[in-house]
Amino acid sequence: MDFNMKKLASDAGIFFTRAVQFTEEKFGQAEKTELDAHFESLLARADSTKNWTEKILRQTEVLLQPNPSARVEEFLYEKLDRKVPSRVTNGELLAQYMAEAASELGPTTPYGKTLIKVAEAEKHLGAAERDFIHTASINFLTPLRNFLEGDWKTISKERRLLQNRRLDLDASKARLKKAKAAEAKATTVPDFQETRPRNYILSASASALWNDEVDKAEQELRVAQTEFDRQAEVTRLLLEGISSTHVNHLRCLHEFIESQTTYYAQCYRHMLDLQKQLGSSQGAIFPGTFVGTAEPASPPLSSTSPTTTAATMPMGPSVADLAPPGEAALRLEEVAPPASGTRKARVLYDYEAADSSELALLADELITVYSLPGMDPDWLIGERGNKKGKVPVTYLELLS
Repeated sequence: MDFNMKKLASDAGIFFTRAVQFTEEKFGQAEKTELDAHFESLLARADSTKNWTEKILRQTEVLLQPNPSARVEEFLYEKLDRKVPSRVTNGELLAQYMAEAASELGPTTPYGKTLIKVAEAEKHLGAAERDFIHTASINFLTPLRNFLEGDWKTISKERRLLQNRRLDLDASKARLKKAKAAEAKATTVPDFQETRPRNYILSASASALWNDEVDKAEQELRVAQTEFDRQAEVTRLLLEGISSTHVNHLRCLHEFIESQTTYYAQCYRHMLDLQKQLGSSQGAIFPGTFVGTAEPASPPLSSTSPTTTAATMPMGPSVADLAPPGEAALRLEEVAPPASGTRKARVLYDYEAADSSELALLADELITVYSLPGMDPDWLIGERGNKKGKVPVTYLELLS
């Protein structure tokens, strides 16, 4: 009990000394030991790494889980060291609703069949999203979180300890400075006017007392300097380890981009397959869509490939509409391709010709296409062997 009380009193004294030194430094009443420029640059780089790692981590969490309530729930489960319950993704939930709607509205109707196809695609998208979130959490979020909760806490602890050692060192310097000043005053300014022996004895005792105080302060300064140098070296090594942290985070960033690329590639493939399915069945469901009508249906979505020409406007009048009845096929067959301007194109999905002026298409086949002056930009002239006819641009991927 006595030992604990002594230690408590000693700790309280040290804390008070540090508080006094810190306060005097803030008011400019005490000198402060400055760290070298390299050490300061290491501290600044560590602080910047910590701040930006926090921001990147938080925003990545928002990207993976936009719902703030869900993020709070996951955070609580992690703090309670419990497994986060599986959550249905938005795509999977949409797929479920579409499948239920198709079942109730009629799975054999055109609308019900389309709902089933879209629901299957959304289900695949939801599964791909789930895999991406899981992979990104393990390969990217976990290393960033481990740095903030592990390495950075160790660095912060050692920095606080270095700050305390620096306050102890500066307090020891101030104490030695005051002791030397008092010793010099007691030694160089004796009271020669005093004739009583008692005061001579007191003056000599004061000088000896300050001499002992200077020796004690010098010893404390040597100990404080040693502890400060040792702690500065430990902290320096930890701060230099930030370079290894950057290398690790760089590797994790590459893995995150790779998983994100895989996710978007899967999404593109699923949507392209769905687009082909809907495009191949659109002519059968709406047989009059591809002829010029008062209210034509919208064309299927174009591919997201950079080489694909997308068209978002309804189909315009055909070449047959521009010629007198009965002459369209003849005049189209007699049209010669331009000397320059022909291109190769790959057919994205099947297309059934609406009339004799159009060319039927099969998915993945290659045809030659070109345009004629005054022709609707949503259509091209296509040639395959001896056959020639109009083809919609949205069903093609122009190659060269």
